[in-house]
Amino acid sequence: MTPATIDPTTLRAWSDLSAEAARSRESSIRDLIDADPDRSRSCTIDGARVILDYSRQRATPSVIASLLALAEQAGVEDLRTAMFRGDHINTTEDRAVLHTALRQPAGDRLEVDGVDVVGEVHEVLSRMGVFANEVRSGAWLGATGSRIRSVVNIGIGGSDLGPAMAYAALGAFDDGQIAFHFVSNVDPTDISVALAQCDPESTLVIVASKTFTTLETMTNAHVARAWLVSALGEAAVAHHFVAVSTDAPKVEAFGIDPANMFGFWDWVGGRYSMDSSIGLSTMIAIGWDGFSSLLAGFHAMDTHFLTTPPERNLPLLMGLLAVWNRDFLDIPTTAVLPYSQYLKRFPAYLQQLTMESNGKSVRRDGTSVSYDTGAIFWGEPGTNGQHSFYQLLHQGTSIVACDIIIVARSENPQGDQQDMLAANALAQAAVLSRGRTAAEVAADGTPAWLVPHKVMPGNRPVNLIMIDRLDPFTLGSLVSLYEHSVFVQGAIWGIDSYDQWGVELGKKLAVGILDDINGHASSTFDPATDASIALYRRLR
Repeated sequence: MTPATIDPTTLRAWSDLSAEAARSRESSIRDLIDADPDRSRSCTIDGARVILDYSRQRATPSVIASLLALAEQAGVEDLRTAMFRGDHINTTEDRAVLHTALRQPAGDRLEVDGVDVVGEVHEVLSRMGVFANEVRSGAWLGATGSRIRSVVNIGIGGSDLGPAMAYAALGAFDDGQIAFHFVSNVDPTDISVALAQCDPESTLVIVASKTFTTLETMTNAHVARAWLVSALGEAAVAHHFVAVSTDAPKVEAFGIDPANMFGFWDWVGGRYSMDSSIGLSTMIAIGWDGFSSLLAGFHAMDTHFLTTPPERNLPLLMGLLAVWNRDFLDIPTTAVLPYSQYLKRFPAYLQQLTMESNGKSVRRDGTSVSYDTGAIFWGEPGTNGQHSFYQLLHQGTSIVACDIIIVARSENPQGDQQDMLAANALAQAAVLSRGRTAAEVAADGTPAWLVPHKVMPGNRPVNLIMIDRLDPFTLGSLVSLYEHSVFVQGAIWGIDSYDQWGVELGKKLAVGILDDINGHASSTFDPATDASIALYRRLR
């Protein structure tokens, strides 16, 4: 049973934190660090091969104590237990939230609504493993007897962002025998560019759509189908297409053998699905062993979140600090700054994970919130971003919280370049949090007229996240860390982090507008939309 919804502003800890926020204006991150030489040690925690140093947050020990009290008073632990148990904590859709079951070890048992979901998960994983091995080994052949050299993954949202992010992140663990392309945008350029790089005889297309009706995905899938059929004929479809779906009749009507359909469940949201059958392309790229290690990383962080005491619990503290920054320090946005080229798609992945989950303005009981929820997430890998938007981070009028991610060991060592990369990350963490005073600037011999232009205010909160290397295990652990941080924030705010009604209306309206554009309907929309439709039709 889902715990009752609580307005967090009525809790004693919320009042305490409001008072703490008022006091925090009297000090800075620089003051906190300088006043306590041991701060970094006491503010560094680890689990599942991830290390978090939150010493550069604007949070005193009493703030941390009040945040932990807020979690207790808001019932975060009870809701966490309910989620892992399989209760229907997605209240608006009356569903369990069980992405954690996707990575439970074989032999575990979790019965939800009368079904052993772990057993079902491993049945699908086994089928995925057999198929991925056939493609990787060359046993799976196209219609003309060619082995697969290109894989095109067609999906959107989590069906694209997860696999695309994982493929980029784990490039060092791909043997390079197969090229992967990810298509999501209904813009015809996306599918056209991908197919132009492929040979129909050696291409496998994965169509990822739970209902096999997703407009963007199925539009692109039919373009890919026509491309294949024009080259190899109708019979070739079964040799070159597989589905990640739950609708066998629609899959079969498309021409895909239902035996090559890999299912998943309504208790897995798209943005939480990269370790389900949605990760089929990932498994083909890195193999069964690599994918198993990815799942093990997820599960290790799940276990850490479920069992580690609050004061040492990475996802709990990250989530609470996010609430502190958003609601008490009035910081509306977080930049994710991975100092790893392999993590170039990680900020985009987290945009969906965080903003689709917690971009809500009503609580689970339907009452409106009176406080800020989900922060805006964005970012780019370092050091690229340093020559792009860091100017605003350092001296802009808007305060941005930052998550800086450092990988200690490169998979592609080149002299001291990895040390250079880490040095840049640490330098940015120092300047963002500590700043640079006018006296320090003047001490460098800077002319008085130029001093104000070189002052860095600092006091930008920074999480410094460090891993030893970026491999499948640590990628799974990192993603799970953010998943559970999102959970903690939603639990405090009393919102349903697992629905996405804000995505649905625009998609529904687009269908009506498309009919109107093509002359199949004479619907009337608002005057601005009607005028825009008319303008588009003239320009087209």
